[in-house]
Amino acid sequence: MQDEKGQIKSAQVLPESGSPSLIPSSQHLPVPVHRKRTKRRLRRIAVAVLIVLLGAGGSGYYVWRAAHPPLPVGISFGNGRIEADEIDIATKFAGRVSELLADIGDTVAPGQVVARMDTRDIEQSLSKSEAQSRQAQRSIDEAQANLAQQQTQKTLAEQEMERTRQLLKSGWTTQEIADQRQQQLDAAIAAYNAAKARVSVAQHALEAAQHDTGFYKVQIADNTLVAPKAGRIQYRLANIGEVLPAGGKVFTMLDLSYVYMDVYLPTAEAGKVKVSADARIVLDAYPDHPIPAKVSFIASQAQFTPRMVETKSERDKLMFRIRARIDQERLVKHADAVRSGLPGVTYIRWDPAVSWPKNLEAAP
Repeated sequence: MQDEKGQIKSAQVLPESGSPSLIPSSQHLPVPVHRKRTKRRLRRIAVAVLIVLLGAGGSGYYVWRAAHPPLPVGISFGNGRIEADEIDIATKFAGRVSELLADIGDTVAPGQVVARMDTRDIEQSLSKSEAQSRQAQRSIDEAQANLAQQQTQKTLAEQEMERTRQLLKSGWTTQEIADQRQQQLDAAIAAYNAAKARVSVAQHALEAAQHDTGFYKVQIADNTLVAPKAGRIQYRLANIGEVLPAGGKVFTMLDLSYVYMDVYLPTAEAGKVKVSADARIVLDAYPDHPIPAKVSFIASQAQFTPRMVETKSERDKLMFRIRARIDQERLVKHADAVRSGLPGVTYIRWDPAVSWPKNLEAAP
């Protein structure tokens, strides 16, 4: 057909009423072949990936089993954390912190000064007691000089009395003079005894002043805080200028000579463990470096409830705390590597006839 301008229009074929459409709908179109191929390819890839993962997991498991062989009968293990004894460095007397000579993380030696308290008031009392000591010493010197004088007077009175007795026998003196000489001698003896007593009093006063001096010196020394053992400063609990009561904590340090791990074993295994049994500590941070240790403590009572049990199944649930302590000489050699709180596993050999697996053999 042509329109008014002479152009030919394409004829539109319309379906008759009641007859089906000649154009198929999208719901009845066949699935393209390339879609089926894509699904098959994805399935093959998934299967291949699964096979690779299973192979890798299996090989990894065998590698792990080779590195961690099963424990032989006679060795038990338990989980725990490395711990070291904590020592609080605290004040003996109330006072103000005047100086801090250590900080967190510092390694200190036995007797090392880590802090000083303000001791100006004690130093003034010390100066007073020292002055009293000097005064007591001068009193002693004076009393001894007086004693020497009285000793001379006593000696003179004794000599005069002796001459008077000889004269009285010969009749050259009277009894009255003899009585006077005797009174003079008695007075000289009394004065001598009094002078001797004053020397003793002055000596006691000196001793008291010296004791006060020593007491104040001890107080000053106690206000100088020192590390009681070799270790590492874990916490600093006070600052310069703070006023602390008696027993106030300034530092908390770790005793590097006593490092251990506490683990819990069931009744059947804990009953076979003995003190000084050989052990190995393997930390998560150093899985390839087993640390030799010894069992130093076994709890005499179960740590977990129930406390009173009636059946064997319940008794098997009881757990006993066991402590494995690391050798002190090894700790001294590796003091820088000691860390408190690191998790790990402790292996305890309760049967001495059993050999350690290769992965638990201690390094020299």
